[in-house]
Amino acid sequence: MSSLNASSINASSINASSCIALIVAAGTGQRFGGERPKQYLDLAGQPVLRHTVEAFRRHPKVSAVRVVINPAFRDLYDAAVAGLDLPEPVAGGASRQDSVRNGLEALADSAPGLVLIHDAARPLIDAGTIDAVIAALDTHPAALAAVPVADTLKRGEDGLVAGTVDRSGLWRAQTPQGFRFPEILAAHRNAAGLELTDDAAVAERAGLPVALVPAREENFKVTTPDDLTRATRAFDSALSDIRTGSGFDVHRFAEGDHVTLCGVRVPHTHRLDGHSDADVGLHALTDAILGALCAGDIGSHFPPSDPQWRGADSALFLKHAAELVTARGGRIAHVDVTIICERPKVGPHREAMTARVAEILGMPVDRVSVKATTTERLGFTGRGEGIAAQAMATVRLPG
Repeated sequence: MSSLNASSINASSINASSCIALIVAAGTGQRFGGERPKQYLDLAGQPVLRHTVEAFRRHPKVSAVRVVINPAFRDLYDAAVAGLDLPEPVAGGASRQDSVRNGLEALADSAPGLVLIHDAARPLIDAGTIDAVIAALDTHPAALAAVPVADTLKRGEDGLVAGTVDRSGLWRAQTPQGFRFPEILAAHRNAAGLELTDDAAVAERAGLPVALVPAREENFKVTTPDDLTRATRAFDSALSDIRTGSGFDVHRFAEGDHVTLCGVRVPHTHRLDGHSDADVGLHALTDAILGALCAGDIGSHFPPSDPQWRGADSALFLKHAAELVTARGGRIAHVDVTIICERPKVGPHREAMTARVAEILGMPVDRVSVKATTTERLGFTGRGEGIAAQAMATVRLPG
């Protein structure tokens, strides 16, 4: 057992103003069952882990988010947090306690003032609880989000009630559990090799006073399939402002050898003329999402007069629109793109287009529709002068 204590950490290196959220996602989810750990399962269109990470990234008092993972699931992690620009994840250990200690050690060089340790499988954490835990660290070295026990407790033996437990003063521990960084790092180093049930227990063992912070029942841990169903209902009920936006775009043909449609290069006798890559599908869809947000149009965000967008990949525009949804605490529930042209044929490329749009938006493929139609050789598309696209997007925002 190490004899290191808080005083042995260089206090001058501590960035007292910073607060790091350490998300523990190294478990294999054996109790849940299935082929992948529960933190990577879909919840309301996004992996459970992504919801959890974004809840802390949105919080104004959280400086950064670091995730502890099982390296065996690195591919699932990369897909879950794609586009979030997070620091390199930390490899977990054989137990949760080992994983947390690894995460804390990874933060030691930067030495934040505060650290919030949170379970990846608690995606419904709210800003108010995060606020309260951080505030409690003004007067205590440790703080624990918890819910008072309301039900009568029974002790059981051999399938029979062996007695009633006094519930007075009993609380159910949740996360985040917040700590002043030097103290919890020292406590974890001294507790290495033990099997304590949570980080508050590590702090208690080190003699640190742990403040109780009342939390919400909704901040439950997803442990079973029923929990995931419950979380889905809770998440959707919070996003009660349902909006639909539409978009439309047109580009004429010019000399070239391919067109870009919904992020996919399609060989053709011409290219589409435009300031960017002239992807009518992604342009229409970007406008649809912006329309649902009442946030202007693609030209107001990416003016064609600005030379930096010349030849740009239109995926940048679509990602920007999606990030605006996330910034408002919402999600894109469904998108539908219709490409209008005589040539080239869209059918052979539809699956690739659907997959690319889903990848850009970070949403399941089964919530993305890409289809095509013609105008029966009528109008400018019928004459082969260009391609048009229209799109619809359904966005859910907090009510």
